Amino acid sequence: MSRRARRRRSPTARMRVKRRRRKKVTSPRSRRSMRRRRRRRRRRKRRRTWEVSHEWEQLNKNKPLWMRKSEDVTNEEYASFYKSLSNDWEDHLAVKHFSVEGQLEFRALLFVPRRAPFDLFETKKKRNNIKLYVRRVFIMDDCEELMPEWLNFVKGVVDSEDLPLNISRETLQQNKILRVIKKNLVKKCLEMFAEIAEKKDDYKKFYEQFGKCLKLGVHEDSTNRTKVAELLRYHTSKSGDEQISLKEYVDRMKEGQNDIYYITGESIAAVSSSPFLETLRKKGIEVLYMIDPIDEYATQQLKEFDGKKLKSTTKEGLTNRKEED
Repeated sequence: MSRRARRRRSPTARMRVKRRRRKKVTSPRSRRSMRRRRRRRRRRKRRRTWEVSHEWEQLNKNKPLWMRKSEDVTNEEYASFYKSLSNDWEDHLAVKHFSVEGQLEFRALLFVPRRAPFDLFETKKKRNNIKLYVRRVFIMDDCEELMPEWLNFVKGVVDSEDLPLNISRETLQQNKILRVIKKNLVKKCLEMFAEIAEKKDDYKKFYEQFGKCLKLGVHEDSTNRTKVAELLRYHTSKSGDEQISLKEYVDRMKEGQNDIYYITGESIAAVSSSPFLETLRKKGIEVLYMIDPIDEYATQQLKEFDGKKLKSTTKEGLTNRKEED
């Protein structure tokens, strides 16, 4: 066929010729491979690459309250932290914020509530309300070796830098670091109570709520017995409606009086009308009224104060000596 004849062909005729040539050239296998290639190309075009980027936002940018200096913390911050710590609806009565540095390093934040909880002396409740942290990592909230039982009303946080993070309850009982922390916590609690005692109205509220705990401390804590005894308050035969401390009693003692006299009973009315007080009243000697059942246990351990022995007016030896006088 000449070139002129090819040019005269219609476009459809030309397509038919091309198809015939393809059929002759390509085999079934080659067609499959061509189809596969086309599919791969289409898939590659459809594929999309996604770039994932993470943006982190720190929600709590503030330092823990106990890690800050006490001068930089406001009363409102202390109050809100206490409420979140204790689930109490009232503000705290007193706070002690301190840090110990040297051979042992730890920080602590202690609170005294305004009211005693209803289960203060129940046996099933937690022994203390101090949360233990190690390098800002929470460890436990019921460490029995951290605070004595008579101070179980004190709430707070202790953060140690020396304790190991993987410490267990068994190792805590034998840990020397924890004993030193406990000693310092008791010392700071007594300082905090003494600061409350400087304000008469506040200490009256404090003693109404936690006076029994202090008397329990006199019975149990032999190391700090004298310091705890200074915090005790009693009605006397001369004080009227007010309560006085043992130190005030010693300062008001008559000349020649060598002992501190007390009487136990159920109420002030029952004790004040006791016949055992007649002889001492005639002599003008003041007598302490101990109307709390735990007072008898406390006086068994607190045998003297400021060099003066505590003597009960109801003892037989004392009444016989009075009769002889």
